[in-house]
Amino acid sequence: MKVIKHNLWLFLIITIALQTICLNGFSQSPQKINYQAVIRNSTGDILQNSNLGMRVSIINGSATGTIIYQETYTPSPQSNAYGVVNIEIGSGIPLIGAFSSINWGNGPFFIKIETDPTGLTNYALISTNQLISVPYAFYAEYSGSTPPKHYVGEFFEGGIIFYVDYTGNHGLICSLIDLSTAMTWSDFPTTAIGATAQSDWNGKTNSTAIILQSASTSTADVCNNYANSNYGTGIYSDWYLPAIDQLSLIYHAKYQLNKAIESDGNSATTLLTKHPYWSSTESTSISAWAYDFITGSVIGNDKLCTPIYVRAIRDF
Repeated sequence: MKVIKHNLWLFLIITIALQTICLNGFSQSPQKINYQAVIRNSTGDILQNSNLGMRVSIINGSATGTIIYQETYTPSPQSNAYGVVNIEIGSGIPLIGAFSSINWGNGPFFIKIETDPTGLTNYALISTNQLISVPYAFYAEYSGSTPPKHYVGEFFEGGIIFYVDYTGNHGLICSLIDLSTAMTWSDFPTTAIGATAQSDWNGKTNSTAIILQSASTSTADVCNNYANSNYGTGIYSDWYLPAIDQLSLIYHAKYQLNKAIESDGNSATTLLTKHPYWSSTESTSISAWAYDFITGSVIGNDKLCTPIYVRAIRDF
């Protein structure tokens, strides 16, 4: 029999984004993900009451990354009179890996669906979709405990968190003091560094390039030489000058940050103020970008003639 080339009209509102989770017990294996779709052939007709060969893969890292789990199904899933097929991912016959061993904290993850409308194993790709959120119960089952989470405004590792990534375990910290309130950007005010110091988001690489160019001192040097006082969360020396987009994150978290800093009971820490702050993002040979904490806007500042504020950041 000729294999019909077919399309799958995914109803993403139902399960592929992991909004509908079926658990046999909140934290007990086996765990399953409900998946539902409508199968249509190449002419758009639904495949009614058909046995379908299906293969499901969970991929780590990217849509073309490593398959860490794969399963098929016996008996074959069957579409109903409306062409709808339902499967429970995690309940099939494992071909690669074990569903219960997936480290859901090590994302991102993608689900790849393949099917053969004849019920055999001549699979054709239907879709590969990212799991936008990882089921909390899955994570807890794997780790055996509540997943660690951090939040904006938390005092942590020498400073205060202003950004947290999708895992809740990594992000960015800004210093609890301004390192300067009146500093020029660099002692090379008319020589462009170039692309290595012009990232909008990567302040660490920008800072390295600025330091390599600088003969004596720069805003990046000041951050690089900074080791915070111990505010109860340890002393760290891996600070750098934020890129312009990282400064934007600090500005937009200013409410949480200043609220926490003002109530920390420590007179040595200082609020983020209504002044421009230098970024590590070079603009031209004579200027670099700054973020104006008065207007909430990006501004171009002369490297030499406009001394302004400096606040350091670090990763965690």
